[in-house]
Amino acid sequence: MPEAAGLLDRALSRITAVWRDMASSVGGEADQSLEAQMRACLDGKGGEVSARNRAAKLAQAYQGLDEAGRVDFLRVLAGFDADPEAVARAYKGVTAAGDAMARASATAELRRALEPPRVKLLTQFTTIPDGQKFLVDLRAFLMKQRGTDTLLAALESDLRGLLAAWFDIGFLEMHRIDWNSPAALLEKLVEYEAVHAIASWRDLKNRLDSDRRCYAFFHPRMPGEPLIFVEVALVRGLSDSVQGLLDEDAPVQDPGHADTAIFYSISNCQPGLAGISFGNFLIKRVVGELSGEFRNLKTFATLSPIPGFRRWLDATLKANAHDLLSAEESNSLGSALPAASGAASLAGIVAKKGWWNEPGLRKTAEPVLTRLCARYLLTEGEKKRARDPVAHFHLSNGARVERINMAADTSDKGAKESATLMVNYLYDPAKIEDWHEDYAGEGKRNASTVVRKLARGWG
Repeated sequence: MPEAAGLLDRALSRITAVWRDMASSVGGEADQSLEAQMRACLDGKGGEVSARNRAAKLAQAYQGLDEAGRVDFLRVLAGFDADPEAVARAYKGVTAAGDAMARASATAELRRALEPPRVKLLTQFTTIPDGQKFLVDLRAFLMKQRGTDTLLAALESDLRGLLAAWFDIGFLEMHRIDWNSPAALLEKLVEYEAVHAIASWRDLKNRLDSDRRCYAFFHPRMPGEPLIFVEVALVRGLSDSVQGLLDEDAPVQDPGHADTAIFYSISNCQPGLAGISFGNFLIKRVVGELSGEFRNLKTFATLSPIPGFRRWLDATLKANAHDLLSAEESNSLGSALPAASGAASLAGIVAKKGWWNEPGLRKTAEPVLTRLCARYLLTEGEKKRARDPVAHFHLSNGARVERINMAADTSDKGAKESATLMVNYLYDPAKIEDWHEDYAGEGKRNASTVVRKLARGWG
């Protein structure tokens, strides 16, 4: 849907024009170097209005640069580091302090000396229109470019700390998005959807119908920009097919008769806020919102992708680990695909296009794949962390692995990433905190009895 890109281009042009108008009031600085302009911002000559206009001028300059120019801009900005001599003097003051009051005063002075001037400059960008969004996008670019550059890494660390404070969950607002929401917001929903791409306006309307819900977190300083959103289907029983959930021709259900809320897509919208988690808070807020609206809802669960499963499966099958398959499984797979045997047979089946539509292949492969998937979700990983990123996300949030579904995502992406398998993670409001503590503290991955039995394997 190319309209979304056009919308963003228009928004960028609008805000750049605003910055240009603000910058035009800054006189006598047209030929200054970037470093001199940044220093002028820090000096604060002319009061707050002049400082905002100088910040707008810098933002406008940055937006007009190519990639290499932006990297140079950020290196100049990163160069405004703490003064080592001032830090040394302040530290000496702390060590020389003779009593608690003197030490407290000296420690405060040391903190001030340690704060690099670039932090003040970054903060000044928040005073201009869309300055918060400018900094979020600037960090997204920084994360791509920093590499082993210690200066850029230090700047990115400073910016991350500022954004984490500014985007604290206490400042965020949750709003429902529906078909009557502004067109600009709906276009952004299309662009930011990261799990199941929205193919058309009809597809989008289907996802916002009366038996669906979509909620997003917003920041007051970025009112038209969702930070993260979740899509929910109100159904009866656990869903086992994302194609079924997204079927535009399926009849609309009466949400008053639904007993289950299925979270089928959670998308982070701002790459520049990576590492600043909102998802767990959003899910809990939505559970509370839906519980209040629909008293008949008893179950809150996801239908989630398993993006790392196929990669792990292919590598494990190639290694042909001795404990991977039972003799019975190897014989059954060899009979289904006589050209190979054991692990090679399973690898051949999942590599075959549309294999899940062939009853013989599916009947043979399904019990093996679901067992290996349970093992992958519950035992693979290191340092008490699940190997699969989506599993880690939901287990961290206090969910348990409830059910593994075969042929749940038969799209090309689903076949390539997870051999068509998807998983239901269950959110039990009475158990969320306990399950979160189990995983966060001990690395324990809670699961239903069925999935736990699968993970124990055949031995």
